Amino acid sequence: MDEAVMEDVRQIPTNINEKALLRKIDFRVIPVLFVIYVAAFLDRVNIANALTLGLPADLHLNAKTNQANVALTIFFVPYILFEIPSNLLMRYFKPHVWFKNYSGLLATRFFLGLAEAAVFPGSFYLISFWYKREEAQRRFTIYWCSVLVASMFGGLLASAIANMDGVRGMRSWRWIFILEGIATIVIGFAAYFLIADFPADAKWLTEEEREWVIMRTRSEERSKQSIDSKAVLHFFSDIKNILAGIMYFSFAYFAPTIVRTLGYSPVRTQLHTVPPTAAALALCLIMAYLSDRTRLRFPFVGFGLALVIAGLAILLRVHHFFPAQYAGLCLVAMGAFSAGPIIICWYLMSLEGHVNRSIGSAWQISFGNVGGIVATFTFLAKDAPQYHSGYSIIMAFVCLGALTTAIFTLLLWKDSRRRETGDLMKGHPKQLL
Repeated sequence: MDEAVMEDVRQIPTNINEKALLRKIDFRVIPVLFVIYVAAFLDRVNIANALTLGLPADLHLNAKTNQANVALTIFFVPYILFEIPSNLLMRYFKPHVWFKNYSGLLATRFFLGLAEAAVFPGSFYLISFWYKREEAQRRFTIYWCSVLVASMFGGLLASAIANMDGVRGMRSWRWIFILEGIATIVIGFAAYFLIADFPADAKWLTEEEREWVIMRTRSEERSKQSIDSKAVLHFFSDIKNILAGIMYFSFAYFAPTIVRTLGYSPVRTQLHTVPPTAAALALCLIMAYLSDRTRLRFPFVGFGLALVIAGLAILLRVHHFFPAQYAGLCLVAMGAFSAGPIIICWYLMSLEGHVNRSIGSAWQISFGNVGGIVATFTFLAKDAPQYHSGYSIIMAFVCLGALTTAIFTLLLWKDSRRRETGDLMKGHPKQLL
């Protein structure tokens, strides 16, 4: 047992049941954030499902000028630009207040991106203050799995809604937006009352419990460091923060479109996106458990990247043979979605204090979401069904991600060694590699 763990054991008040309080925190913090992001993600990606159910024809979108791709991309403009400002403001307005959310197709997508900018990075930012490094990965991954649940549920829901074509004189793609939009409104209203704030402001804990959470996580939550332009510039002066953005950026793809080009009907297209996502979900949970148990991060990120590279190699070389192509798609999904939450948790939990974690979570997620823009213009209809350019670009990004991950690990190890020899401040939790 290392010195940090021994210190935690010595400081736990005798009248606090650690396991019971952790269960209480798990139940109060994670589920509501999970449900919120399922709704938010469905709202974001329902256009992908709508594109397979007649939206381009009904809105007369021009395939030659890539109008559908523009509609997909415009979401990411405010989503990326407002993530860092949103996280900085969340510290002052408190999470339960700050987590609040087509005229034309483009306008709707733009404002949707603006409204959702706070949700994903802000949730990771909030979760990071409730747990220690060696127990955080499972919680980060469970929250991350909201993306996978939404992907599977979105495909199944779209398959069911496809049968509503013509109901009340409306096409099925319109019903996707209507029904999922109503659900989001209801969830958004409930979220105001259910979202937990940071530990120091959690009124559902006793004063002693609040102090215990802050003490055991050593998160420097009560730090009064101001968030200004100087702090932001100082943050980006550390090369590890730049590398972390590139690590998360290293993968993006558009599964419904890829599967659709294999020649299936719209309904079967939606159903074929479910198995890769289900396999990714299972692998995510297994790797999160093992990562926390072993207190290691790099080997599991490396394994995920290896799966992505293997899957992309199949998709690049095999054409007109669906079983092999589908297996490649499954490998890509499993590798990317299992490595993603580990990259986020590993990086964010290596940071300390509100300033670094607020900027860090927003920076990493926002830069990674640039991949969403790249993906929409690399998988073009004219390149189907081989998508050679798209897969080649993604392969290059994944290899870049592998390189930056190795460099990030080396720099983190060097920082950890300097800390152990006394060159850095004592009293901080040990870095995980």
